[in-house]
Amino acid sequence: MVITPNADLDLAVRDLVASAFGHAGQKCSAASLAICVGDVYDSDRFRRQLRDAVESLVVGPADDLRTTVNGLIGPPGDDLTRALTHLDPGEEWLVAPQQIDERTWRPGVRLGVAEGSWFHRTECFGPVLGLMYAPDLDTAIRIQNGTGYGLTGGIHSLDPDEIDRWVEEVEVGNAYVNRTTTGAIVQRQPFGGWKRSSIGPGAKAGGPNYVAQFGVWSPVGADPVMPDGADPADPDLDDAFWLARAAASDGRAWAEEFSVDHDPTGLFCESNVFRYRPLTAVMVRIGAGGAGRSVLREVERLCAGAAVCGVDVVLSTDEPPADAVQRAVDAGIERIRVVGGLEPELRDRAAGHGIHVDDSPVTTSGRRELLCFLREQSVSRTLHRYGNLV
Repeated sequence: MVITPNADLDLAVRDLVASAFGHAGQKCSAASLAICVGDVYDSDRFRRQLRDAVESLVVGPADDLRTTVNGLIGPPGDDLTRALTHLDPGEEWLVAPQQIDERTWRPGVRLGVAEGSWFHRTECFGPVLGLMYAPDLDTAIRIQNGTGYGLTGGIHSLDPDEIDRWVEEVEVGNAYVNRTTTGAIVQRQPFGGWKRSSIGPGAKAGGPNYVAQFGVWSPVGADPVMPDGADPADPDLDDAFWLARAAASDGRAWAEEFSVDHDPTGLFCESNVFRYRPLTAVMVRIGAGGAGRSVLREVERLCAGAAVCGVDVVLSTDEPPADAVQRAVDAGIERIRVVGGLEPELRDRAAGHGIHVDDSPVTTSGRRELLCFLREQSVSRTLHRYGNLV
């Protein structure tokens, strides 16, 4: 969670503590880092309120209604043990964690977590929060995006320009503005991450594409009607009409679905936008036995779809599967679209790097094919302060 000098610190501390220590910090969406911009980091008021809030939490068994921080699901593993018991150079405890029994710890807050440090880059899943310093918002966003994961992130700020810049640049699947980073609700905040927080086609649980990803999509129905006098046996004409049909479908899907922000719940006190963001690049692989007019037509179709989304295409043709996957890894590519036959080695090697391989039939449907080039993102923003709309 990024906290800027333009935040309401009372609300920021409340939401930070709830996000960090609810369920003892074991939720995948828990806030394990607070990136404090400018004078927020050294603010006596901020630290005093944070310390008081953490020390006021009631630690105990989950079946006691007074408990606000329950025990762990098991003894802490190596990473969590280190996070609860060891400080790296330059770090100190604002609130030192305390062990009550094998599975129960009072929460801890560590100061001085440096960019690129072990705690910055490691997911610990427990009741420990790290505070980091950033001189400005751009640095804070860089720190926030500087991990291999991208499930949830938050910001607390009352400056619309800061919020807009953060929303455009943060690399997370679920982004939260002036609220907690936990507690996603089906449809209201479809749930799923980016980068290493997402394996597969990337459709969010509770979103419009989640169920569809469990099916296999194939082209059906009649071919487009050709002009009077056209020769249906002319392969050039057939390809041209097939590609034109795909381009028209892509245009409709982009205009009506993928370039538009959606807020199906329509709450007046909270904005919950579901939107699509383009990937940087996708690899299109011509697999084993991939030759002939139909394969070239499908490659052209995919390249045209990628262009609609503003996504670069990296072509892979005659290179061995191992080399293709390594090239994808080096380029930071997360998805490979295959035309022609799929080599099992390609899928196995890609899976080892968390790269999704899609070898389903290529269709003319823009609503189906453009998803390969896009990420889904949920942006939830509180629109009131203390019950007053802002």
